[in-house]
Amino acid sequence: MKTKIENFLRELNTEIDVSYLVDIDNIDHDNAFDSIYQMINDGNGFDVEIIYYAKAIEYLAENDPSLSESLEIASEYGYEVQNLNSEILASLLASRNVRDEFYELEDEINSFFEELEEEE
Repeated sequence: MKTKIENFLRELNTEIDVSYLVDIDNIDHDNAFDSIYQMINDGNGFDVEIIYYAKAIEYLAENDPSLSESLEIASEYGYEVQNLNSEILASLLASRNVRDEFYELEDEINSFFEELEEEE
C-alpha cells in the first residue's frame, strides 16, 4: 500500500514535490487532503520565491497586470506599501496560486484514499 501511495503522490499534477514533503506514514487516511496539505504547509512547500526584477515583473504582467490581487495578498499579510517591491508581490501571488492549484486536487486525493480504504 505504501508504494501505491508514493506513486500516487509522485503523479499528482502539481508544481509541489509532494512526495518529498509528505510523510506517508503520518497521513490521516480519514482526512487525507487536510493531512497532506498541513504537511506541505509545515514544510513551506507552498512558498514560492521569485527573485530578480525582470522575472517578477514578467510573472506579475502575466498573472496580475493590475496588481490588485497581489496587493490584496500583501495587505492580508500586513505589508506596508513602502516595504513592497515586484519580487515580494510576485512571490506572494505565486505562492497563493500554487496553494490554490493544490486545492483543486482535493477531490482527487480524497477519492484515492477512500478507494484505498475500500480495497483493504
